[in-house]
Amino acid sequence: MGATVVQLTDSKKQIQHTHRVFKDQNRAFRNNPMPSLTERQENLKRLKRALLNYQERLVEAMDRDFSCRSRDESRIAEVMPSVQGINYALKHLDEWMKPSKRHVSVLFRPASNKVYYQPKGVVGVIVPWNYPLYLAIGPLVASMAAGNRTMIKMSEYTPHTSALFKEMIEGSFPEDLVSVITGEAEVAADFSGLAFNHLLFTGSTSVGKLVMRAAAENLTPVTLELGGKSPAIVSSDVPLADAAQRLAFGKAFNAGQTCVAPDYVLCPADRVQGFVDEFRTQFSSMYPSLRDNDDYTAIINERQYQRLQGYLDDARAKGAELIEINPARENLKDGTRKIPLTLVLKATEDMKLMQDEIFGPILPIVSYSSLDEAIHYINDRPRPLALYFFGYDKAMQQHVVDNTLSGGMCINDALMHVAQDDLPFGGIGDSGMGHYHGREGFHTFSHHRAIFTKQRFNSGKYVYAPHGTAMHKMVYRMFIR
Repeated sequence: MGATVVQLTDSKKQIQHTHRVFKDQNRAFRNNPMPSLTERQENLKRLKRALLNYQERLVEAMDRDFSCRSRDESRIAEVMPSVQGINYALKHLDEWMKPSKRHVSVLFRPASNKVYYQPKGVVGVIVPWNYPLYLAIGPLVASMAAGNRTMIKMSEYTPHTSALFKEMIEGSFPEDLVSVITGEAEVAADFSGLAFNHLLFTGSTSVGKLVMRAAAENLTPVTLELGGKSPAIVSSDVPLADAAQRLAFGKAFNAGQTCVAPDYVLCPADRVQGFVDEFRTQFSSMYPSLRDNDDYTAIINERQYQRLQGYLDDARAKGAELIEINPARENLKDGTRKIPLTLVLKATEDMKLMQDEIFGPILPIVSYSSLDEAIHYINDRPRPLALYFFGYDKAMQQHVVDNTLSGGMCINDALMHVAQDDLPFGGIGDSGMGHYHGREGFHTFSHHRAIFTKQRFNSGKYVYAPHGTAMHKMVYRMFIR
């Protein structure tokens, strides 16, 4: 009872603090609604310096939050793309900020049309637990490049990373420019209800619906980066070692706790056993042991661990064949929160792991008899955040591209589309809406303001009342045809 009261009191304080910061950022934005290129560049450089100075401490904090988070994975997937994203924005920001000239019809000349890219104001960012650094820095870079003020709500499930990230930001920026908010779920719920000028949420589809509902009360535009069941298609002729190696990397990375992790594999029926054998070989070469292997990440917390164990128990009870890949045959059920990468054969639609996003090191394999059957299987389900196709036949590649829809796609790779600075990242349908990264991130957090300009000569007077003149009739003959 006492702990609950303390938590509620802390949450109330956090909410009060959040509202004060929100007011301060709005006030600061009104005082400087169009930061210069130099200001934005300096802010980005300051963020980069802070990130480089804190990188080892942040890697350590993420390791503590997961109980075992591969430090190299944290560098590869969190620190490196964050730094590269800043570098890319610095290189291209001058170009992005320039107004774009647009065509003016003869009917309206002499005049000019331009689109100006202006900051929206105060941006809210809600960060998930699976990549707590990169999914905070990425939106912050886009928001900052666009000239906005930014408030970032970190996940309560990564307390060490959240606290350190807050320390890093507070030591680098004034609170009315960038602020980090921590706290429990009730703080996040209140945060999503603030009248931001844009709100970006990364997380589950179910919570994304709640965030969008809260944002709708203020007509706040939202970018939702959700998840879903991202499929991988193994073609009939791709070398199985190639597909298995890249899929093993994509599924084992962060122990499958990645929104774009391959969720299930569609494999030709006559190649399933070969794929299983190759997958086992490839995974075992990357992770010869699991228990004390710092390269193999643990499940974030007990709740998520039990959820995944429940999926396995449910599949086993309903007749699935589970193939655990545990090369050293170690006991992992002694509090490590590590789960061997488990392939699931004979999966059926009534199994939980075929209904929900798995978000862990479990990979169902579904057989198919033709490529079109695999495509129909995907299209019969909600649109995924990512789709992976493995096959070197370019006609087959194009056939899959043309006949499926997903947020993003890799051909003969997994996960890597997310790290491309000049590609937009985002979902479609149940997997989200909106895009960011690179140029698209700048545009997401900018208001595209259309400005039509005339000077002294006014050609428009020729269509002013009184109507029915010879000039009107000539204009109609010229432009209504």
